[in-house]
Amino acid sequence: MDSLYIVMPAYNEEGNIENVIKKWYPLLEGKAEESRLVIADSGSSDRTHEILTELQKEYPKLEILADTIKYHGPKVIALYNYAIDNNIDYVFQTDSDDQTNPDEFALFWKLRERYDGVFGNRTVRGDGKSRAFVEKVVCFLLWIFFGIKVPDANAPFRLLKCSVLNKYMYRFKEDYNLPNIMITTFYAYYGEKGCFKSISFKPRTAGVNSINIPKIVKIGIKAIWDFCKFKKDMNR
Repeated sequence: MDSLYIVMPAYNEEGNIENVIKKWYPLLEGKAEESRLVIADSGSSDRTHEILTELQKEYPKLEILADTIKYHGPKVIALYNYAIDNNIDYVFQTDSDDQTNPDEFALFWKLRERYDGVFGNRTVRGDGKSRAFVEKVVCFLLWIFFGIKVPDANAPFRLLKCSVLNKYMYRFKEDYNLPNIMITTFYAYYGEKGCFKSISFKPRTAGVNSINIPKIVKIGIKAIWDFCKFKKDMNR
């Protein structure tokens, strides 16, 4: 059987985290014994970490990474590297805010042998028109900078073959904020076998999104500079 790490960054998700663990943990059934659900939680100021620690008593394959940089992107990088370092076959990344549907994972898992990466495409978004617009801008910038066309560059719903993912992880500093966007870019730019599948994306039911529009604008300005540097390295 293939091994799988389901990985999620978490930050101040006390209102969601228990329900999310209960929904996603059963997907480890039928996978190799070393498969795990891994949550990166550092920096939370609420009860997220306490709840996770309690849940480990009920869910023995739940692991917590508590020593990462507290921001979303660095947590994703740490989680991917953790899966690679443990010689896991596949890593599936989603978020811990309960906006994605575990029932939609089965199709991604079914496609794992045909593709090196299966990426979610949020065709209908419950998180607002402004965030959907931001994603369209990101995809437009990727076309301008890298000449690639993707429908959704940053969806937190992706199954990646670790042996292929490992080819690109060295390019990220540990504090880089947008690894999923660039991983999507690398797969498309270098012609890795990937596909996009429609997924649902519902509104938050609890917690507060830590990224607002002013922060998105600030991140976007820095992203353009980062895209320039990545493009320069890719042309060498």
